[in-house]
Amino acid sequence: MGKGAIVTRAEDFPRWYQEVIAGAEMADNGPARGTMVIRPWGYGIWELMQAELDRRIKETGAENAYFPLFIPEGFLKLEAEHVEGFAPELAVVTHGGGKELEEPLIVRPTSETVINSFFSKWIQSHRDLPLLLNQWANVVRWELRPRLFLRTTEFLWQEGHTAHATEDDARACALRILDDVYRSTMEDALAVPVLTGHKTARERFAGANRTWTCEGMMGDGKALQMGTSHELGQNFAVPFDITFSNASGTLEHVWQTSWGVSTRLVGALVMAHGDDFGLRLPPALAPAQVVVLVVKDAPGVRAAADALVAELRRAGHRVRLDDRTETSFGRRSVDWELKGVPARVELGPRDLAEGNVTVVTRHRREKQTVALGAAAATVARILAAAGAQLLAEATAARDARTAEVATLEEAVEAGTAGFARVPMGALGPEGEDRLAQHALSVRCLQRPDGSLARPGDDDAGLVAVVARSY
Repeated sequence: MGKGAIVTRAEDFPRWYQEVIAGAEMADNGPARGTMVIRPWGYGIWELMQAELDRRIKETGAENAYFPLFIPEGFLKLEAEHVEGFAPELAVVTHGGGKELEEPLIVRPTSETVINSFFSKWIQSHRDLPLLLNQWANVVRWELRPRLFLRTTEFLWQEGHTAHATEDDARACALRILDDVYRSTMEDALAVPVLTGHKTARERFAGANRTWTCEGMMGDGKALQMGTSHELGQNFAVPFDITFSNASGTLEHVWQTSWGVSTRLVGALVMAHGDDFGLRLPPALAPAQVVVLVVKDAPGVRAAADALVAELRRAGHRVRLDDRTETSFGRRSVDWELKGVPARVELGPRDLAEGNVTVVTRHRREKQTVALGAAAATVARILAAAGAQLLAEATAARDARTAEVATLEEAVEAGTAGFARVPMGALGPEGEDRLAQHALSVRCLQRPDGSLARPGDDDAGLVAVVARSY
């Protein structure tokens, strides 16, 4: 067993994940099956992610809006592939106000249909384009195998929806979101390296011409789809009659994108960085970046702790003071380790008598004794370096578990333990069916050098990244 009464990752990774979520006080299962209650520590992480994503989304020119939770059933039926893809996951309201509804209402699984009904109303001219909207919302998809943060019946997310005058402009928008918003946030803030590429026809979003994806490797070698950006072509524009008058006065249908990431990113953070002692949070997403922990109440200790907290706050860090000396020092240390606070400063009467403090670097579990006057500078150095160090560690771990292979059989063997990169053409027409028999799938397609495919690239000439996934 790991310290702090959680099972180790090697013993039981799924159980370890659940115990970290519970022990770090991130979330609880809700009263209805598949729902979750996000506790303040988990929600604090999500709020910081939201801020990172929202800033980048707005830098692309998109604006935030809000659309209804309830969608008339007829809206979904307008795009056949879309409704077919979501049908098994839908929650449907048939009664309201004590009466049976004339038309059932769908509880929002995603908002393409309701948003496009308004796009058809708002878009008249080429001067109205591009129209770039984003909403932060909850969605409901009936989940048969729920797991906190990773798969829940109700979850939180952002969903972007855009309309453009040309296919090229729509594609550029989808790729800008993929790289400048999603990959950037995942690598710079979450410190999780991701592979980017597009999905096969089997795996793409229902109603999309092409789905671009960010795929991360978790601590057990499995893949997690962390975010997707879709080129919708004119698949919604035609049934919803979203047209614009071009510069010549001719009516044309718009070209569209949609894109989203969810609270699944919180689960990714746990599984990509967590160790046998709990969370390891990158400073950018830590609700508390440093905790000042009073070891024992004694004359002068609390005053010194208060002064250090004030100094750290002036330096711009998010700080917590833990002066709960009625609870054992050991228990409190374990709790903060579980929560993954990047830096911990321990201050007790013996330290203070010598003019020192103990500073703990969470992600490396390193302790050092430094002069009290140097504590703030030491913490600043830890926080400045931790994100890049976590990213480098996760990248090295992923690369060590990634194999270049030539055949489907080799892909099955390597993909069971990590990522297998195999020529898509080598999988053959039945390749994805055969992979599925081993609980494997093609996570994304890339050019052989790892770059994104371009218009005209044949999927058969690309490399498939094969793995087990969440």
